[in-house]
Amino acid sequence: MEAIRFIVGTLLQVLLVMVFLLRVLLPLARADSRNQLSQAVIRMTNPLVLPLRKVLPPIGKVDTASVVALIIVQAAAVAMMWLLGGYPGIFTPAQFIQVVFLMLVTTVLRFYIFALILYAILSWIAPGTYSPAASLLDTLCEPLLRPLRRIIPPLGGIDLSALFAIIILQALHIAIT
Repeated sequence: MEAIRFIVGTLLQVLLVMVFLLRVLLPLARADSRNQLSQAVIRMTNPLVLPLRKVLPPIGKVDTASVVALIIVQAAAVAMMWLLGGYPGIFTPAQFIQVVFLMLVTTVLRFYIFALILYAILSWIAPGTYSPAASLLDTLCEPLLRPLRRIIPPLGGIDLSALFAIIILQALHIAIT
């Protein structure tokens, strides 16, 4: 049963919730919507986002339909894991909502930790080259790294801002969980 919970949790949390999280983050980071990966995210999430968009208009730069879709998908993932016995401590609707939002926050933190690690590795292996994935990573990670670069300048030509961002995000993750 533990293996089934792992597989279902990974498929739901890592794949499905991450795609909807990207749907929320890409417009906020002003990512190129013509990028192949952006197009894939848009196509995969449209079946849920487009009907919600008819009811929920955007508020400023925030696409409320995408945010609500992300919360719905996260709630469905938590409900599925609860049915499989993954969250035995959920007894009330308030506890369920708390777990949904806690999982959503930890997913955002894990996503950015993983994205920053990939960003740093790509900057070492293939600096200055173009790929759709590298372009999206750059667009998503730069808003986090820019403020740190003002505080921590490159040391000997080495930019350590990603390392400090990962440490900060990991500390937040530990504090929340």
